[in-house]
Amino acid sequence: MTQNVDLPRKHLFDMPEGLIYLDGNSLGMLPKGVGARVAETIEQEWGQSLIRAWNSAGWMDLPRLLGDRLGRLFLNAPAGSVSVGDTLSIKVYQALTAAMKMRPDRSVILSDSNNFPSDLYMAQGLIQTLGQGYRLETVPADDIESALSEDVAAVLLTEVDYRTGRRLDADRITRAVQDVGAVMIWDLAHSLGAVPVDMTANGAEFAVGCTYKYLNAGPGAPGFIYIRSDLPDGVQPALAGWMGHANPFAMDPAYEPGPAAERFRIGTPPIVQMRMLEAALDVWDGVSMQDLREASLALSETFIVEVERRCPGLVLASPRDPQRRGSQVSFRFDHGYAAMQALIANGVIGDFRAPDIMRFGFTPLYIDQADVMAAVDVLERVIVDRQWDRPEFQTRSRVT
Repeated sequence: MTQNVDLPRKHLFDMPEGLIYLDGNSLGMLPKGVGARVAETIEQEWGQSLIRAWNSAGWMDLPRLLGDRLGRLFLNAPAGSVSVGDTLSIKVYQALTAAMKMRPDRSVILSDSNNFPSDLYMAQGLIQTLGQGYRLETVPADDIESALSEDVAAVLLTEVDYRTGRRLDADRITRAVQDVGAVMIWDLAHSLGAVPVDMTANGAEFAVGCTYKYLNAGPGAPGFIYIRSDLPDGVQPALAGWMGHANPFAMDPAYEPGPAAERFRIGTPPIVQMRMLEAALDVWDGVSMQDLREASLALSETFIVEVERRCPGLVLASPRDPQRRGSQVSFRFDHGYAAMQALIANGVIGDFRAPDIMRFGFTPLYIDQADVMAAVDVLERVIVDRQWDRPEFQTRSRVT
């Protein structure tokens, strides 16, 4: 695999000097254009236009326009099928409630037992709200297809696992889910901007995701929801908010859903955060997701080979087959938290997930082979010299 000449694009990011950032799978780096876009939004749009900016600056249309842009850049999704706003967890809840309404004679939400906890919490909360015998069933990801039955209303899975980076076969699983008449919901939090996604070819009914990881839109950046283009007329959102109404300013006391994904809007969109996303997407102009994927795999393969050769005690937790990985590599280490703190203190930022996972994200927009080799040099010193055993690296912070 060869890295495209257009990658990386380090000059488009505010990169702290002397730092190697391998945590873009958790929070992306700041693109240079974001600060100016935010300043313009605050000083000109809000500061000078005030409430007129809903029309003059196009604030009202941002959820749709950004949704269309995400659909075009990353999802191969038609215009109108993606809406941006709220948080990923809210979008999970919306997709689940819509799916359950679509299959009123079924009672089971099926998910991966190692799915991201917030997804499972949303499902648990929905079931507690609904009552009436609904239940959440979880099995290991490898057992999802064998657990399918005619009792399953919806299947909620994350394509790329947040701990290990394992990538599921979304096309095959979607076909199996739909073969038993259930609704498929994909969480693309660790996919968008990391691996090629084709929702048109996939055929799943719903997808949800966030924009603050590989899309670099900043902390608190909005989530998104995708709905297959043939479905909206039969879908009634449970969280039916003002902005999702077909004509919000008619002030009609009865809810009438808006078109396509617009009906999944709820309340006032976070305008400043949406402008941050808008500016962050500019760094993707001209980037081929296939080229980016090849670059990512080349970086992660180098990292795995070098870590296994030079860092005794670390055990690969990610799939060895590169096609079964997303854009991160995870290693298990008994002292993983302390080792990660030592690594960060030495200028290489990754992160940790309990109980023993050290995670490293590979973002070819701003990481290259030289960065990978330099990061392994530091990791080798941390492990071989037992820097992780120092007292200052033992105290756990709230965010790991």
